[in-house]
Amino acid sequence: MGCLSNWGLANPHFRLDRGRAWRAGWGMTIFESKRVLAWGGLDVPLLGLDHDWFGQRVEPGAAFSLVKDPRRLWFVAAHRRAAALHPRSRPGEFQAELWRYDVAEFFLAHPASGRYFEFNLAPNGAWWNCEFTAPRVRAREEDEPMPEVATFADLAPDGSWLAAMAVPLDLLKARLDFGPQTTANVTFILESPAQRFLTAAKLGDGEPDYHQPGLFPRVAFVPVPELG
Repeated sequence: MGCLSNWGLANPHFRLDRGRAWRAGWGMTIFESKRVLAWGGLDVPLLGLDHDWFGQRVEPGAAFSLVKDPRRLWFVAAHRRAAALHPRSRPGEFQAELWRYDVAEFFLAHPASGRYFEFNLAPNGAWWNCEFTAPRVRAREEDEPMPEVATFADLAPDGSWLAAMAVPLDLLKARLDFGPQTTANVTFILESPAQRFLTAAKLGDGEPDYHQPGLFPRVAFVPVPELG
């Protein structure tokens, strides 16, 4: 995927688009690739998030991308600041309560039933997922890792990080009827232990609450733009 130290505008593999897609009312952008993607060759734009839940500027901002290839849905997340990691998190390992430390998250919801999935991705590639039948109502008491999920991570010497999660499409289609009617959101928790909360979709006022599937925008599938 390239060296993280030159991630950003200087790296043609990671073009930063400051979120025009959802702000223009197109929904939550999911880029579509006709070819099967692999870590080390994710030539996709990153969408920037530079304000927190309360509208305060975040410097440096975070960046993310959702990309669907013929086999998997990819979630890519990045930040140019060292992360506070869950002390028990290990690369590629399933770990609960990642949200207590720095983490990137994405949510996929099925509007007709109210069911939704939450996926957590730590900067070092640790991950977690959970299915909910209603806001904060777990489908099962115990954790149940979704099978065949793969994660990847690249941490630079200065602490900047880039991580990705690849989730099998067939499982998302079977368990969530993933498709044009799906709604989604991307969020971050950064700067732990103080914790700043970032969300791609506007989820109202008050204290940060990411579990509002009724406010998630519908997904919008967009072909991956050609890299110039």
